[in-house]
Amino acid sequence: MEIIIKTQVEQDFLSVKEGFDKTLFKKLSPPFPPVKLLRFDGSKKGDLVSLELNFIFFQQKWVSEIIEDKTTEEEFYFIDQGVELPFFLKYWRHKHRIFKVGENSIIQDEISYKAPFLILTWLLYPAMLLQFGYRIPIYKKIFKKN
Repeated sequence: MEIIIKTQVEQDFLSVKEGFDKTLFKKLSPPFPPVKLLRFDGSKKGDLVSLELNFIFFQQKWVSEIIEDKTTEEEFYFIDQGVELPFFLKYWRHKHRIFKVGENSIIQDEISYKAPFLILTWLLYPAMLLQFGYRIPIYKKIFKKN
């Protein structure tokens, strides 16, 4: 399943790139499930991000590796791919893109995921939309013009 979510923000793409750090990552975490950040290396190839999702009665570990990153005059992106995923996912790939749009930027999340069963892949779709839609006002607030 693929999801693309675009958010226009009021800062230039290189400033937005610099803002993609541990602090932003923590702010983007939705209220449920609560997320404990175990490791955050950054957004360069070879970096790892490790989390623990707390589903009240049990926890699930999620580890992603940054498999690619690139900066051009018009765009910055990095791709995280799931290495160790929670039970409800068997594949995860998330391309974070920041495009230059004049003096502003567009942040585009391109998510590809699969669950162990096709029906579960479809059932997860609304939850994924909510999880990533939750980021839109946070991006807009954090990357406002000063």
